[in-house]
Amino acid sequence: EVQLQASGGGLVQAGGSLRLSCTVSGFTFDERAIGWFRQAPGKEREGVLAISPSDGSTFVADSVKGRFTISSDNAKKTVYLQMNNLKPEDTGVYYCALDDSGWLNLDDFEYDYWGQGTQVTVSS
Repeated sequence: EVQLQASGGGLVQAGGSLRLSCTVSGFTFDERAIGWFRQAPGKEREGVLAISPSDGSTFVADSVKGRFTISSDNAKKTVYLQMNNLKPEDTGVYYCALDDSGWLNLDDFEYDYWGQGTQVTVSS
């Protein structure tokens, strides 16, 4: 059974940092793409960053470029989302997801498996 476990969310002041983790089990990790998505109340889900653990290549949304980074620890089958200089508009539920095809993208309909989400709240 494929499972993605997201953790690390919380409440932080604007300008602060958080690191989210996504641990994958039940699936070969290296040849897939892992993405982070977020959804704010009343808004559509938005792709944030994605990584191909096999070679470390990444795809970054313009909205977080220069502030968020993604990395992976293949031995731990874990992907990290480092979020710096957080803004109130970054508030939302953050989900990690796995694209079985391995194609690096931020289209949520391409992703096959999803974690349960972790809440990030940035206060002004």
